[in-house]
Amino acid sequence: MKKQFILWLIAVIPLLTFAQTKPERDYTNAVLWQQYSGEYSALSFQAYNFAKLSLKEALWEQASGKLNCVIVDADETILDNSAFQGHEIRKGVSYVQKDWTEWTGLALADTVPGALSFLKFAASKNVEVFYVTNREEADHIGTLKNLQKFGFPNADETHLLLKTTTSDKEPRRQKILEKYNILLLCGDNLSDFSNVFYREGKDTRTQVNLAQHLFGTKFIVLPNPMYGDWEKLLYKGEQLKEPEKGKQRLDKLKSY
Repeated sequence: MKKQFILWLIAVIPLLTFAQTKPERDYTNAVLWQQYSGEYSALSFQAYNFAKLSLKEALWEQASGKLNCVIVDADETILDNSAFQGHEIRKGVSYVQKDWTEWTGLALADTVPGALSFLKFAASKNVEVFYVTNREEADHIGTLKNLQKFGFPNADETHLLLKTTTSDKEPRRQKILEKYNILLLCGDNLSDFSNVFYREGKDTRTQVNLAQHLFGTKFIVLPNPMYGDWEKLLYKGEQLKEPEKGKQRLDKLKSY
């Protein structure tokens, strides 16, 4: 019996060690779901179908003399970066800035289902599109190339608003609001819509409940299981290494 127990330990300990030292594997199913599931495409089409209906209604109701626009995030809202996430997992890492800059420079991101069709519809109604993204200046040329490759409307210097000194998008939204009616916002992260959800220290789910009437009408949310501000709420501590993040994710799981 003792011999069998020792053999079992020899077999199991490497697996336990692997699980503890490879937290990037936590994201494998999320990336595969985005790349292969029909449900991901269905949810994206659903979001943009609602966007089209909501835009029609907003155009009917608005009366201001300003120009009309919609604001969209880039990553996982109109551009699918799951291939980059897959690349990082295969390397055994979760995210490396150098890899991201290389990826954006290649301009290889595919479109999110329904995104291009919706934005072309908006353009047909004389609604301009602003791309408010937290990609950085190093990603500038590759981002424009990626958008222009697919024929996204208003894919130019004026309408692409990258991250500068802060990831806070509110100043950029306010700048657009000076000259435009913002009829609709599309994003995969609640910070793409308002600071109230993450940046003001309030309970995120409570704020979502309070704003429930805006989702599917003014705010169009795209599915993104791979990353986002929601994940930051799971962690305690500064400059955590990936193994510690993996442990904290496991600890946060609800069970019975």
